[in-house]
Amino acid sequence: MSGSSSHDAGLDDRPLGATPDPAGGFRFRVWAPRATRVEIEYASDSHRLLLERVHTSGYFEGRDPAASPGTRYWIQLDEHRWPDPASRSQPDGGLGPSALTDLAAAGRPSALASPVELARSAIYELHVGAFTQGGTFLDVVPHLEELADTGITAIELLPVVEDGGERGWGYGPIFQFAPRRAYGGPAGLLRLVDAAHRAGVAILLDVVYNHWGPGSGFLEEFGPYFHPRATTPWGPTPNLIAAGSDEVRRYFFENGRMWIEEYGLDGFRLDAVHEIYDRAPHRFWAEFSDASEAAGVRVGRHPILIAESDLNDVQILRPTALGGWGLDGQWSDDFHHALHAALTGERMGYYADYGPLATLARAFERPFVFEGQFSRGKGRRHGASSAGTAPGHFVVFDQNHDQVGNRGDGARLTTLLSPAQARAALALTLLSPYVPMLFMGEEYGETRPFYFFGDPPAAARERLAQGRIRDLRENGFETPPPDPSEVTTLEASRLDWARADSEEGRSRRRFVRALLKARGSRPGWSGPGATETRFSEIDRWLAVCRSWAGGAMLLLANLGERAVQLPPLPWSGPWHPILASHGPVSESEPWGSGPSKPGPSIPDRSVVCAEGPAPTIGPRF
Repeated sequence: MSGSSSHDAGLDDRPLGATPDPAGGFRFRVWAPRATRVEIEYASDSHRLLLERVHTSGYFEGRDPAASPGTRYWIQLDEHRWPDPASRSQPDGGLGPSALTDLAAAGRPSALASPVELARSAIYELHVGAFTQGGTFLDVVPHLEELADTGITAIELLPVVEDGGERGWGYGPIFQFAPRRAYGGPAGLLRLVDAAHRAGVAILLDVVYNHWGPGSGFLEEFGPYFHPRATTPWGPTPNLIAAGSDEVRRYFFENGRMWIEEYGLDGFRLDAVHEIYDRAPHRFWAEFSDASEAAGVRVGRHPILIAESDLNDVQILRPTALGGWGLDGQWSDDFHHALHAALTGERMGYYADYGPLATLARAFERPFVFEGQFSRGKGRRHGASSAGTAPGHFVVFDQNHDQVGNRGDGARLTTLLSPAQARAALALTLLSPYVPMLFMGEEYGETRPFYFFGDPPAAARERLAQGRIRDLRENGFETPPPDPSEVTTLEASRLDWARADSEEGRSRRRFVRALLKARGSRPGWSGPGATETRFSEIDRWLAVCRSWAGGAMLLLANLGERAVQLPPLPWSGPWHPILASHGPVSESEPWGSGPSKPGPSIPDRSVVCAEGPAPTIGPRF
């Protein structure tokens, strides 16, 4: 496997865990350098299979020609038995036995008709358990056609692997190879991927490789999965640099390969890449990128890798051959914070650095607002230059699971803003030069909250609740959240699909469809080009001119509470209005711009988009 360590000579690419053998039965591969004897113990009878040590790194292997799919099994390490660290299925949940799984027997998902292009994507972030009342992979399927019709090209699933509980956000992983049984397990995920591809929608998976969740301590019985000293705010960090780290890395590379080759997934959102403790010259994320690309070559497509990063550093986007991490894109929190603070007036926590329209204007001109300046929120200088990086590498949003769920009230923008302001926020996000992402329900104006929820062991529930209150207060949110462990907290967070069928819901969906159609029909929108802005802090208006080879777009936003007549703008017309957040526009009435012509009048709390010839302005990307 690409990305494997050089000392792996003699160890073939056979997968970890239990996998079907082409000759019949199942083969087992277990990494357990701390064990002297490793056996497979079947839960249904006393039969055991003794595995043979096959490599100096601590791998044990064996084959059982009579083993069949669905059979529960344990891995016996000397005197104790445990689930398989590379379990494909945990049908009894928690730390119960693993189950033999034959994905090929469930059928291979169909492939997308066209390859995924990040710069031309419109992403939809979705939590499977809260998306529908049923909360399973199959319950998502009936909504795929409508999402595709709205203009969504890719769904980003919040983490779906087993974490020991029945419900949760998914950011406390234990079994990285096992889709959550409550969602429908391996077969359910395969059917969702197949249905999405048939609808022309890609599936991206949020994976959490920066820490292990509660209940994962048994992994240390097998080998040094945890770093001996480093940790994260959420749990122990993987061992990526100390003794045994080559095999821990291999575990994650194999995990990525499985999702790409066996489930047909189209890429990943990589959780908090900055929380990886890695000082090796062969950086983990660069190796993961190369390994994922190799898996993509085998199946004939390029997997998209999108980072959640707090670094504001485009090094993660540079090719691995040039010393970068080789990722395709990254979330831009700066854009969200600048837009949210400008619209809501909130300045607590990480919003302390944002608010003026000058900051929002900068977020349109550069992917990073902070490129080495002092940040009050962080108390230090933050970021590096993003000059020369095309906007199609950056994913932006006006809300997501973090920004909504990490509030005590779980409030969406639809409840924090007026309807007109919320539509303006949508327009600014979907018509930015970056890659837009919607949070589930946003397309029809969902008003239900999205809270943080989980299902920790009973002994940890009080600690989780108090920890949430403490973390929220540290970020300036005083509203106490509901108890994360109560099932009612999940129930309150589920989407209200009756609202989607209301006249207001259908109207908002038509608006989103129009925005994404306007964007999708202009291929240069997120490609190489130039962006220039003008704004008025006093009158609360912002003008953005985005140009590329063969065309240009003018985005005019009035975020104030009264209509404004814009002054002369420096970009020559004629400009043809194509849509507006406040209602229909007439394409037959172009308006000009330039030093001698006043700008148009823009209603309060609204956005107008127009197109025209490419003006001559200085390059900003």
